[in-house]
This record gives sequence, structure tokens and C-alpha cells, in this order.
Amino acid sequence: MKISIGNDHAGTSYKNEIVNALHKAGHEVTNHGTDSDASVDYPDFIHPVANDVEQESADFGIIICGSGNGASMTANKHQGIRSALCWNNELVELARQHNNANILSIPARFVSVQQALKFVDLFLNTPFEGGRHERRVNKIGCS
Repeated sequence: MKISIGNDHAGTSYKNEIVNALHKAGHEVTNHGTDSDASVDYPDFIHPVANDVEQESADFGIIICGSGNGASMTANKHQGIRSALCWNNELVELARQHNNANILSIPARFVSVQQALKFVDLFLNTPFEGGRHERRVNKIGCS
């Protein structure tokens, strides 16, 4: 699977752990995130992830910032993106099952690295249920 990942300074250590786990699982990873803890502007690192997913050069995206809010808001400006801010396992599963989320937003200041790694695993391995949810998901985009 091809995964695009981006982060700001609050998510650098999380990104590194996630990238290592993704590589070990055999995934191809494109890193658009900063590799520094120096303050940066998160949109500069999130838009490229959203572009990858929207243009289908990545199957899924993972974005990380302090609260997860700014990253998710930025990604969701893209027409084909359904970014979900998740801070527990149930939200991750529902984001995939019911909303067909294609980007996972992780709030680094509110979850542990171990939780984030579990979220990524759940996100990549939980299928979209379709059915009644597909009708709703198809109404999300603005035209």
C-alpha cells in the first residue's frame, strides 16, 4: 500500500515511529513532513499529503500536528479528501467503516506514540462498510 505522511514540529517523533512501522509492514511511504522540532506552518506539510491522496498517488494519508485540528482542517479543504481527527480506537474504526476516511489526523499532544501506532494499523485495516454509508459519503463533497 502507498501511504503519504505529513507532520509539523509537534509530530516529528510520531512520524518517525509510524514511518518505521509502515516500512516494516511492507508499505511504501512518501514523507512530506518536517524532520525537525523547529516551529513550522502545518499547512506547508499537509497540503502535499492531501494532494497525493486526491490524485491517487497514495492510497491513504496520515497527518500529525499538536491537536490534529489544523492538519485535518487543512486536508479537508481538498475536494476529494475525508480527513478524520481521531483520538481513540473506536473513532478510527468508525471513520473508516462509516465515513470512508482517506486521511487519518493524529493529535500528537493528546495521544501516546503507542496509541498512534495502533490507530494507523486500525485505519489501514478497517474496510469501508458501504451500503447506507456510501450514499452519505457521496454527499460530502461540494461541487
